[in-house]
Amino acid sequence: MKKIILSLAILSGVALTGCNDSYLDKAPVTGLTEENAFKSYENFQSFMWPCYPMFTNNTIGQAITGFGQDGFYQGDIRAGYFESKYVNGFNQFAYQTVGNASTGNGWDFSSYIRRINIMLANIDGSDMNDAEKDHWRAVGYFFHSYWYMELIDRFGDVPWIARPLNETSEEVYAPRDSRDVVAANILDRLKWAEENIGDFESKDGANTINVHCVRAALSRFTLREGTWRKYHGLGDHERYLNECIRVSKVLMNSFPTLFTGAGVDANQPAAGYGQLWNTDELKGVPGVILYKEYTSAYAGNQCYVEHTSSHYVEMNQKTVDLYLMNNGKPILNNQSEYHGNATMYDVFRNRDPRLYQVVMPPYKVTANGANKPEGNSKASWGYTNDPADREYIDLMGANVTCSNPGEGMKRLPGQNWSASLVPTIPRLGTGAFVTCRSGYYVWKNWNNWESNFNNGARNTADKPIFKVEEAMLNYAEAMFEMDQFTQGVADETINKLRERVGIAKMVVSEINDSFDPNRGSYYPKDNVTGIKVDPVLWEIRRERIIELMGEGYGFYDIRRWRMAPWFLNQTATGMWATKSFATANSMTLYNPTTGLSDGTNGSMTEGYLYLFNSPISEGKGWLEKYYLYQVPTTEIVLNPNLTQNPGW
Repeated sequence: MKKIILSLAILSGVALTGCNDSYLDKAPVTGLTEENAFKSYENFQSFMWPCYPMFTNNTIGQAITGFGQDGFYQGDIRAGYFESKYVNGFNQFAYQTVGNASTGNGWDFSSYIRRINIMLANIDGSDMNDAEKDHWRAVGYFFHSYWYMELIDRFGDVPWIARPLNETSEEVYAPRDSRDVVAANILDRLKWAEENIGDFESKDGANTINVHCVRAALSRFTLREGTWRKYHGLGDHERYLNECIRVSKVLMNSFPTLFTGAGVDANQPAAGYGQLWNTDELKGVPGVILYKEYTSAYAGNQCYVEHTSSHYVEMNQKTVDLYLMNNGKPILNNQSEYHGNATMYDVFRNRDPRLYQVVMPPYKVTANGANKPEGNSKASWGYTNDPADREYIDLMGANVTCSNPGEGMKRLPGQNWSASLVPTIPRLGTGAFVTCRSGYYVWKNWNNWESNFNNGARNTADKPIFKVEEAMLNYAEAMFEMDQFTQGVADETINKLRERVGIAKMVVSEINDSFDPNRGSYYPKDNVTGIKVDPVLWEIRRERIIELMGEGYGFYDIRRWRMAPWFLNQTATGMWATKSFATANSMTLYNPTTGLSDGTNGSMTEGYLYLFNSPISEGKGWLEKYYLYQVPTTEIVLNPNLTQNPGW
């Protein structure tokens, strides 16, 4: 039985809500008061457990939530990597439907910051020794910084609150501190925590905040802040990027091995990549630094949701087109050997296997067919008479030892939560289980071994919070931004990731302006035409997008790169289809001339499935003000010294 570490809310003896100090005046059930709550090591440990839900708070893009579409998928939906399958599910930033925020919007200094500051203020008066005091100060600095990373990403300038406040504290009505000040404070605190956090696993338990977690947060923050400062013209980016290089290299040295998969599923394409999100036990898995732990007593429902009609996440065609061929070439490269887009079978053939772990591959079977898989007489389905229909069934692994379609990680054909057969993919629609409009159904958390039942949580697969793969990508990108990217850097980062999934290595000398004719553009302020990204940098960014697909990094990345218009102003379409196929599935084709649907009476005979009108044709598209969030208007009413972000 796994030990529940991140189920949170289990050891806190003191409730803490909002800015109300009344909890200090009442003796909670544990008997803790302000006078005795901060004496022993165990007191601090108990008081800080409620900070671990920060990793499940869906304000943060990488939040591990029960419904991925409300957490770790949401950041990639906002970035335009994914779509909502509903006809009214258009991207709020592309179509300018972002509403004004009177409250909330992530402007929160009480849920965690207040608790952390109370703890920090009581360290010196405790009975702990110096090493223990340094440890808890470091843990406090970690959580304080981790939340502030989100605050400055959203709002830029924010108040820096480093002590407990009450109604008379001058900080209550203070203006926003500059991003320069806040970012420097975050950096200083994380570096102090790295140098001073103790090795107290014997007391804290496994899978708790340690030096590696601090370094992972530091790596993430410094890349994010360094590139934001560079591409948004704030200056001082070298300081953060050099720190990213240093700390990411330390993490890479500490975690030199990548997880390549376990058991029979290790033979599945990109098994290690896929199993990181579908493994019962991440303890001891190579490269995993911190993870969200699930057990039968504290189960999740990520896998269950993806077997139901409630799952609305699909990939669009332009994101599918970002995946390389397994020979390491983009699809438009003249050496790509791309099979074309006439069918979904063609699109998926010989692609980067990570695509198969994120989007359900195409197939077709017959229900209760006589042509059952060899060695599996229990199967309630059979192969069709067309060998092409089983290409990806075979690729994802044989069903010879199991039924309907079996145990293990990802298997085809698919089933819903009650084991009802999904006879074919693509499966278009919005209402039935395992359907989507684009044809590209996202199933990153899908597996066949977890228990699924209607309206229940039985899923016990752990989910990664920090892993070395991110540090490797951070290192590669920071090295390029500091003019230090070489073939050697590619080999110790990007090519290690590619080797795990079995695609050709990046050869830096081969990458030139013609390597990918469709590489992206970035948009400096007031530039409406865009500037092509350096071809090598584009391949580094592509690798990041693909490796971290579905993990919530997208909206952070496209904003810090100033590439949001390139990703969001393009029209979201589905797979290529004939008009007859589209009509039979109550869909229409996208007309690239008008930017609209071709309709049921249009002249097109084939084309990409229509999802939404072109945002540009509608006079919409990304706005400059979206790079920062709106400060809630109520907060400005309460504190007139606060200023609003530009454009809001």
